[in-house]
Amino acid sequence: MLIKAVVVDRAAVKYAGFLLAFYAALFSPLRADPRYPDWPCAQPKVPELSPAAMWNGPAIADVGNSWQDDAKIRDLVELIAARRTSLEAAQKAVAEFMVGTPAEKEQKAKQVFAGLFDTLSDQRREVMDGLERVSRKEVDLAEKIKSDVANLRKLQDKPDADQSEIKNLASEIEWSTRIFEDRRKTIRYVCEVPTTIEQRVFALARSVQQILH
Repeated sequence: MLIKAVVVDRAAVKYAGFLLAFYAALFSPLRADPRYPDWPCAQPKVPELSPAAMWNGPAIADVGNSWQDDAKIRDLVELIAARRTSLEAAQKAVAEFMVGTPAEKEQKAKQVFAGLFDTLSDQRREVMDGLERVSRKEVDLAEKIKSDVANLRKLQDKPDADQSEIKNLASEIEWSTRIFEDRRKTIRYVCEVPTTIEQRVFALARSVQQILH
């Protein structure tokens, strides 16, 4: 049993060391921008979207939050902003809403885009803030694992080591590394979301503009 415990413990140390090395390779190069030390994604961090980069239609400076005063526009924005709504369904909903005289269409277009931009910008900001929170937790957990591994090695080197203490610490390291790996996978997946949101804003903005012409 003692031999088995030592093998398991050393395997835990090796696995933890692998993850920490992987962590360093994954995150360190991406923290080169000192402005965003917690940003964990390969994609450069762009904190805010620019309406001008998404929209070539009539100016929306005078719209403000007025789109929220129209229940139909609020409902439409909620529908087309939701990622569970396919892009095709969202474009169809926009086309069905964008009817009327040229002046009416233009006003609707401005309000729909303003609402869409505000809503998806907020969603994107929340996702990015969440990524940075998880990134900070990963840094803290990595430091904990590193400390626990060092302590485990010290315990294993003692001739009169408490085997139950070794086993408990090895189990804790294994559990921590699993959490670390699960978070890493989540980060990798969620890093795609801001880009997906940007693409959705651009695609729907283009659909609205096409209806005006």
